[in-house]
Amino acid sequence: MGTVLGVLGSVGAAVFAVLATAGQVTLFAASALGHCIRPPFYPRLLARQMLEIGYFSLPVVALTAIFSGMVLALQSYTGFARFSAEGAVATVVVLSITRELGPVLAGLMVAGRIGAAIAAEIGTMRVTDQIDALTTLSTNPMKYLVVPRLVAATLVLPMLVVVADILGVMGGFIVGVFKLEFNAASYMARTWEYLKFEDVFSGLVKAAVFGFIIALMGCFQGYHSRGGAQGVGAATTNAVVSASILILVFNYVITELFFAR
Repeated sequence: MGTVLGVLGSVGAAVFAVLATAGQVTLFAASALGHCIRPPFYPRLLARQMLEIGYFSLPVVALTAIFSGMVLALQSYTGFARFSAEGAVATVVVLSITRELGPVLAGLMVAGRIGAAIAAEIGTMRVTDQIDALTTLSTNPMKYLVVPRLVAATLVLPMLVVVADILGVMGGFIVGVFKLEFNAASYMARTWEYLKFEDVFSGLVKAAVFGFIIALMGCFQGYHSRGGAQGVGAATTNAVVSASILILVFNYVITELFFAR
C-alpha cells in the first residue's frame, strides 16, 4: 500500500510541477505581449535580433529543406511506383513541404540553434547579475531582452519558411527531373495543379507560432535560470527540448484548425 501511495504521490507531484511551469510560462508570455505594445521600443535591438535569428539561420534551414525535398521525392516515387501512380510525386512533394515539412523542420532547426543561444545568453546575464543591473539602471529587462527576441522570431521564421518551401520543392524537382527522368514542364504543372493558397498560408501561420514558441521558451528558461554555469546549461537544454515538443504539439493543433472537416 505504501508503495502505491508513493507512486501516486510522485505522479501527483510531477503533474503539479508541470501545471506550475505552464502557469509561469503563460504569465511570462502575457507580460511579454503586454510590453510589446507599450513604449519604449528598441528598433535597433529588434533589427539585430532579426539578423541573428533570420539571416544567420538561413544556411542550416536551406540545407535541411533542399535535402528533405530530395529525399521526399525519392521515397514517394519508390512507394507510388508499386501502384503505378508516379505522377503524384510532384503533388505530394509540394503539399508535404508547404504544409508540414517546411515549417516543422525549419522550426526544429531554429529551435536547436536560436533557442539554445537565447537561453544561454539570458541565463548568463541572470547568473552574473546583469539583469539586476538593467533594473538598477531603470531599464525594463522584459522590454530590453525579451520583447525584441519574441517579435524578431515571430516575424522572421515565416520568411525562413518561404525560403524552405522554395528550396524543398526545388530539391524534389532536381531529383524528379534529373534522377527519376520526369519531364520538367509536366513536373512543374503537377506541382502547381493542386497547390492552394491555404496550403502555403497554413505553413506561414505555423512558422509565426513556432517562432514565438522558440523565443518564448529560450527567454523563459534563460530568465529563470539559477545556479551558475550548471543552471545555464540546464536552461539551454530545457529551452531546446520544450520548444521542440511544443512545436510538434502546436503543429497538430494548427493543422486541425486549418484542415479538419
